[in-house]
Amino acid sequence: MTDVREHATGHPATDPHREVGAPVLRYGGADRTTGAQRFLADLPFPGAAQVALVSVPVGSARIDAVDTSAALAVPGVVAVLTAADLPDPMPRFGISHRDRPVLATGRVTYHGEPVAAVAAETLDAAREAARAVRIDYTELPGVYTLDDALAPDAPLVQDPSVRPDGDPLAGGNVLEHVHYGWGGPGTTADPDTDTDTALVVEDVYTFPMVTHFPIEPGGTVVVPTDQGGLDVYSPVQHPYLLQRTIAALVDLPLSRVRVVAPDPGGGFGGKQNPRFEPLLAHLALRTGRTCRLVLSLEDTFQSMRRAGCRVHARTGFTADGAITFHDVRADYQIGAYADVAPRVMTKGSYVAAGPYRIPSVRIEGRAVLTNTTPSTAFRGFGSPQVCWATENQLDAAARRLGIDGLEIRRRNLAARGEEFIRGGSPAAADGDWRQALDKAAELVGWHEPPAPNRGRGIAVGIKPGATSGLSQSLVRLLSDGSAIAYAGTSDMGQGARTLWQQILADELGVGLDRVTVVSGDTATVPFDLQTSASRSTVFMGTAVLRACRDVRRQVLELFAETTGTPEELLDHAPGVLLTPDGELPLADAARTALGSLHGEFIGQGTRRLRGRAGHPLGGDAAFYEFNATAIEVEVDRETGELLLTRHVTVGDVGAELNPLQVVAQDEGAAIMGLGHSQMEQLLLDEHGRIRNLGALDYRIPTFQDVPLDLVSAAIENHDGPGPYGSKGISEGALLCTAGALGAAVADATGVVIRDLPLTPERVWTALHAEPAD
Repeated sequence: MTDVREHATGHPATDPHREVGAPVLRYGGADRTTGAQRFLADLPFPGAAQVALVSVPVGSARIDAVDTSAALAVPGVVAVLTAADLPDPMPRFGISHRDRPVLATGRVTYHGEPVAAVAAETLDAAREAARAVRIDYTELPGVYTLDDALAPDAPLVQDPSVRPDGDPLAGGNVLEHVHYGWGGPGTTADPDTDTDTALVVEDVYTFPMVTHFPIEPGGTVVVPTDQGGLDVYSPVQHPYLLQRTIAALVDLPLSRVRVVAPDPGGGFGGKQNPRFEPLLAHLALRTGRTCRLVLSLEDTFQSMRRAGCRVHARTGFTADGAITFHDVRADYQIGAYADVAPRVMTKGSYVAAGPYRIPSVRIEGRAVLTNTTPSTAFRGFGSPQVCWATENQLDAAARRLGIDGLEIRRRNLAARGEEFIRGGSPAAADGDWRQALDKAAELVGWHEPPAPNRGRGIAVGIKPGATSGLSQSLVRLLSDGSAIAYAGTSDMGQGARTLWQQILADELGVGLDRVTVVSGDTATVPFDLQTSASRSTVFMGTAVLRACRDVRRQVLELFAETTGTPEELLDHAPGVLLTPDGELPLADAARTALGSLHGEFIGQGTRRLRGRAGHPLGGDAAFYEFNATAIEVEVDRETGELLLTRHVTVGDVGAELNPLQVVAQDEGAAIMGLGHSQMEQLLLDEHGRIRNLGALDYRIPTFQDVPLDLVSAAIENHDGPGPYGSKGISEGALLCTAGALGAAVADATGVVIRDLPLTPERVWTALHAEPAD
């Protein structure tokens, strides 16, 4: 793996800072590498009741009866909870739609949906009792594919009564439907009548359902408190969202619901939103006991996934490769409940035309319900699905027009400040994106002749950052010169706490080893809307930075009062107080200001972005993640196996606050992108059950699958909205991995494959297929 930091452009982020811009090691990283890190399942809860879930072995069924008598007779059983034990109507929760019941009521809508929950003194007893619960059910026709769900006579996944009042789509399986577009009728262009359009490319592309596969399975622990409240322990990415959800479901004030979020062992979007926490909350209140649920990996597979997608694309080009129109219809297979999937569809569809200048665009997106595991956020948040189609369209046109795949992108890529999304809510390029594209081509050796059986592909991808949000931070500068930052952002591997540590070190003049960061507890840290959309640096980073500068202001004011120095003769800068006698280290100035009272300074910082009414995303994106990926691949024509000899990823990062973490995020995202590009897919049987549950039957990339040379580079122009000109970067390197790989395979073999993943079987079959008539 190669880091090409010397190729980054722009001014170094280390000027005038000392720690920001340096490759500081991960805050808390030692515990993760040694195994000392304690995840949810490692936390001791003496006397906790262990919980097991009960489900039926099909994806669609009517629940006729539930008999818990045998389960209650198992020694050690504390309680068996069914829908009959919960309030009527059944409490429901959700992000965009409150459609998900605490327990299945009346019917099962996906395989693995819990129908009952058992709490017992031991896990063995809970599992034995779960097996003893008798559920009489009638299997119902299920819709397990997009074609099934969109058929005119398709059974409904959701009862219309669950849908919002007056929902015109309630009679079908489309949950939400969006349209974007601009320009004239060019999307119906015909080469025979349109003088600008010389070529029309039209094809259908599919993107698989995949699972997040975090190394730590899901789980939660709920503890009833003496004050009638609940302490909820969950590796959730959005602690404050979980707090609001639980409080609403069990009718408690927010002050009585505390969420403690231990560092998750991988999230990738899969641990953003509540799933089983509401069930555990009801069980804890019913029993008065601490209730603990830790899922198996197989259970985790059945609780979250990425939305699969089918994209129909029709694109027009001039003879020299300029895009004249782009018509996209994207159907996202979101599963049985909404979760955040409608937002995934909306946000992904919004950039379905890519980062290109296109005079006429029509985009249609649909979130389609199926009797499958509910989908949720997943690194890339809907953009990789449509990027796969759009990048393929450009490569198809390049081949037919005899234009280089790099050149066709250079001719169409939006320049800095140029609108690439038009209409009522335009969006402009917030970076010099061609720099990343050209750098990726250079690093992959684009213009060098490839070896036999090798080919190269290049692609670009874009994703909108957060469109609204509120992040608040507190920073304490203590009398001994040490400092503490309080931030509600979850650190799930992106290294957020390391950045806060670096910012405090520079802004307050404190050594890294004297900075502590506190997060993950709603009773301790101030509010943060969520940890998603690569917002941690831009939003919470700005809040921490402002809190530090608030501390510096307070030091100046009290120093002036204590010493009798007029405030107008003082100023502050990173790490120092500027006095008439010269620079004074901030810690020394703080001690002088506090005097014999000791005490501390407490600074508060906020980063707020309000939405915008009428905008299709609810607001303008704070920034765009842009990435260019180039891949060289060697294809074994006898087996269909792919050997990635070189994989280059270049991101437009604004500023690298910690180059080591940028490389780690890029490499992780790139390899994760290879998963859905080469091997990952959830396979279902005729009953809607996942056939390849678990680590043995579901393949993810291992060290045997990574590229021989994985190259990471960054473009720095200090043009982002975050601290010191930074942008979010955690998702970019997987946005267009599939597009680059598909183009490389086509370049090596002459065979175009439009369905992911590019497994050896699929590649071999395409290589040996009979030519079409």
